Amino acid sequence: MASALSDSRISTDHIPVKLVIAGPFGVGKTTIVDALSEIKPLNTEEVLTQAGTLVDDLTGVNRKTTTTTAIDFGRLTLPGVVLYLFGAPGQTRFQVLWKELVRGALGVLVLADTRRIDDSFAVLDLVENAGIRYAVAVNHFPDSPDYPLETVREALDLDPSTPLVVCDARDPASARASLIALVEHIRELVLS
Repeated sequence: MASALSDSRISTDHIPVKLVIAGPFGVGKTTIVDALSEIKPLNTEEVLTQAGTLVDDLTGVNRKTTTTTAIDFGRLTLPGVVLYLFGAPGQTRFQVLWKELVRGALGVLVLADTRRIDDSFAVLDLVENAGIRYAVAVNHFPDSPDYPLETVREALDLDPSTPLVVCDARDPASARASLIALVEHIRELVLS
């Protein structure tokens, strides 16, 4: 991290902001951090083992071969702000990291998958119980059903003011638009 802070692209007039990328298992958190980061991201990806299949529900993500075992980390510099991105592991057994991971974070981008929308509730509960600002990005997979955003908002029981966007976590422009929706939401809440 010391080398990231001394990077010549980050001037002293950039405000450092910690953001967390959260979501259920296999929703694309590592992928979006990889797409967004201007530095080589830190990933703690490990190969899924047979033992893991006993505790990780692979329904809907049966081609998944790796999983995050701690965090992902990336950095993105925008005009006036440098975003430090922390990707949270999606499995329930890693929720013990949650409190420490969100400490000092200004917001959370929650990724959702319309193929497994019910998997998002546990993460949304964590975010809401932490009292942290958030936006939701529906990561669109090739086999994802398309629903109108209002239908997704209703299914997730989101407040009308919570930003809800569709993204492709693999696409840097789409991923950035999701993150900007979160940052603008935070700014609106802080300035109001």
